[in-house]
Amino acid sequence: MASEGSVSEGSKLKSAQLLELVKAHLATDAGKELQQKIGFTYQINIAPKKIGVNEESFVVDLKNLKVYKGKCEGKPDATFSFADADFMAVSSGSMNPQMAFIRGKMKIKGSMSAAQKFTPDIFPKPSKL
Repeated sequence: MASEGSVSEGSKLKSAQLLELVKAHLATDAGKELQQKIGFTYQINIAPKKIGVNEESFVVDLKNLKVYKGKCEGKPDATFSFADADFMAVSSGSMNPQMAFIRGKMKIKGSMSAAQKFTPDIFPKPSKL
């Protein structure tokens, strides 16, 4: 069951702190726009250094405007696996998602059409991360 508490609690990942900002972002009008525009549920597995090793799972649910730590309740539309630094690079727009995939910096399971809508636009634009 999803916890309504902090997304980043107990995590040393920079990505967890970013996902905490996404959670707040989804509570704004921008979140409602994303819900209408995208409306998919994503599970994101993030490892400190190497994909598949000591991963933490997070869910960005753009159907219900929720972000939480843990595995997806039900089946996600797409699942991504990243190393922490690569997730930060893709989410900030400094690394192109297609290039990340081609270079093996991002792994995808599930719907490719849903995956293609997972862009830096989902993330808030803070002045400094």
